[in-house]
Amino acid sequence: MNTEARARDLIEPRVFATTRWSVILAAADSASDGPNARDALGELCRTYWRPIFSFVCRRGYSTEDAQDLTQDFFMMILGNNWLQYADESRGRFRSLLLKSLQNFLSHATERRRAQKRGGDFDFVSWDDWMAEAPSQLSISTQAFESLPAERLFDLRWAATVVEQALRRLREECESKGRRRLFETLSAHLATERAEVSYASLATALGIPETAVKKQLHNLRQRYRWLLREEVAQTVGNLTDLDDEIRHLCSVLAAGEAAD
Repeated sequence: MNTEARARDLIEPRVFATTRWSVILAAADSASDGPNARDALGELCRTYWRPIFSFVCRRGYSTEDAQDLTQDFFMMILGNNWLQYADESRGRFRSLLLKSLQNFLSHATERRRAQKRGGDFDFVSWDDWMAEAPSQLSISTQAFESLPAERLFDLRWAATVVEQALRRLREECESKGRRRLFETLSAHLATERAEVSYASLATALGIPETAVKKQLHNLRQRYRWLLREEVAQTVGNLTDLDDEIRHLCSVLAAGEAAD
């Protein structure tokens, strides 16, 4: 395989043949409730709980109540045949999750009166959620207080996607003894070439500028691939992948503008 072909393989959506969300949708279409689908849904929930929690907080609930409601929401979708109510929006996990959350909160008061906290379903402790998903990207207080709940949900979702891709890239670099390289170059993965001082980076790393350019190029390529793979896990049809990435990029840009 030549260099151009390998480069295409890094960015083409066809490399994502099976994703967590496609496994879940396939199970829903076949009316089965297999362990693979439940495991995939549980993994998505553990990864993307922050948008849910942020949305609930933005709707005026206290931190403690928001924690309880977030737990209850995930217990509801993991414990029931949630996907039987899915409509055309189910093609994207983000869209269906938000729609389901809005409906859940509209009946939250009545439901919590009738059901003891947590019910009989044990998902994962709140402390474990916090430990498993440390935040690497912060959302300013101004953005948090000014954005509507739906836009805050999308902003936290986009930040989580980026965090996941960066975490995986960092772990890959660490496994190859390149942690210092990652720490030095990671801040420049999404910056324009004109904004990068290769001379400063070369001095910091103790390598030639040409080597810095090559290493940064490689890291950017790998980061983009990981970002695409992370988003691909949440779309039912890979033809939606590029649109979803564009949407998340626009949400991040809007979040920066709100700072």
